[in-house]
Amino acid sequence: MGFGGIEQPVFALVDCNNFYASCEKLFDPTLAGKPIVVLSNNDGCVVARSAEAKAIGVPMGAPWHQLRELAMKEGIIAYSSNYALYADMSNRVVEVLGLFTSSLEVYSIDESFLDLSGYRGLREGGLAAYGQEIRRRIHDWLGLAVCVGIGPTKTLAKLANHCAKKNLAGASGVCDFTVMTECELAALFARIPVAEVWGVGRKNTARLEEMRILTVQDLRSANPETIRARFSVVLERTVRELRGTSCLALEEMVPAKQQIMSSRSFGQYVHELPELKEAVASYMSKAAEKLRAQHSVAGAVQVFIRTNPFKPKEPQYHRAVTIPLPEPSADTRVLTRWALLILTKIYRPGFAYQKAGVMLSELRPKHSIQGNLFAASDTTERSEALMLVMDQINTRWGRGTLKPLATGLDQRWQMRRNQLSPAWTTDWNALPVALAR
Repeated sequence: MGFGGIEQPVFALVDCNNFYASCEKLFDPTLAGKPIVVLSNNDGCVVARSAEAKAIGVPMGAPWHQLRELAMKEGIIAYSSNYALYADMSNRVVEVLGLFTSSLEVYSIDESFLDLSGYRGLREGGLAAYGQEIRRRIHDWLGLAVCVGIGPTKTLAKLANHCAKKNLAGASGVCDFTVMTECELAALFARIPVAEVWGVGRKNTARLEEMRILTVQDLRSANPETIRARFSVVLERTVRELRGTSCLALEEMVPAKQQIMSSRSFGQYVHELPELKEAVASYMSKAAEKLRAQHSVAGAVQVFIRTNPFKPKEPQYHRAVTIPLPEPSADTRVLTRWALLILTKIYRPGFAYQKAGVMLSELRPKHSIQGNLFAASDTTERSEALMLVMDQINTRWGRGTLKPLATGLDQRWQMRRNQLSPAWTTDWNALPVALAR
């Protein structure tokens, strides 16, 4: 057998099919069978496609304005990105997956790795049957379709998921490499381009192809030491993972970020300082919330503003400034005050600003702050208590329920989302209504 040893770890990658588009279809039965696309910020480019949209040739990343004619002809329906809906459905998927394993890693909004070591032979049909049960449970409880890839390493589980999606090797939504023979694996891997290997990337693919490493099997057969010398230790680990040696452990705890950034392109050009201040204060409020969520404080603040670089005939201006804070902080009020001070210094009138953003850096655990002999003794305690209350209220009643006045009330600069669907699962006012006659 290819990976037959029962002492080996076993991983599964569960991936939601066409996740954003599937979420949009979930609460609107009239969308069944119709081509759906989801657009990026400001309704710019296609970032997700339903199976029907893929079938008629809608390319990923295509600007929406270039698809108007095709949309009219094929009846393509476009939606603005509904981040609240997608995040909530993702959390629900993870909650269901937690019923099938005691150890899982949320890899992205629509992908999770599961540790299935010890589950082999759990029921008749083995791990493949277990994977089918996962698919049925998520479909029955949440209405979403997923594919499951199973292998002795995370890289192989990711590749098995690709095979499950593409229905390779007879997979029907679940592909289990642990029950395939070496000959079966070699024949399958020889049909898959090396670009499909997790983490290889576009640049490495080009370099590998120059070495005549064109398929997964070619990379799997390559000398690990040679790959390390010509590329990196990361790609060497990929080769070893393809051979069945687990080099990447499950990351059950998400590591704290070393930097936190919050930025958006504006829905319309911003010319005046007061509107820029609203935007920067709003972004800082979100960044500070993320900072407190990981129990950190920031030692430095950066603010940047820029015009549209894709309109070179227009006057251009781009400036970013970082300043260290006198004392590390996670207080939205303190961080916003410093951010607005930076913005005031870098702002120049006479430009059409297209984007602004903030970044928090020099992050450290909040309990590692050295005390200030000259600060009021209760300042930190009062700040933490106030921020805790604000976060609790915003968690319960929705982000932005409590916010600094500096973020503004009108916010005309907000990104365009003209085709936004309702927040079906997170807003009482948007709950679906059923009428019985």
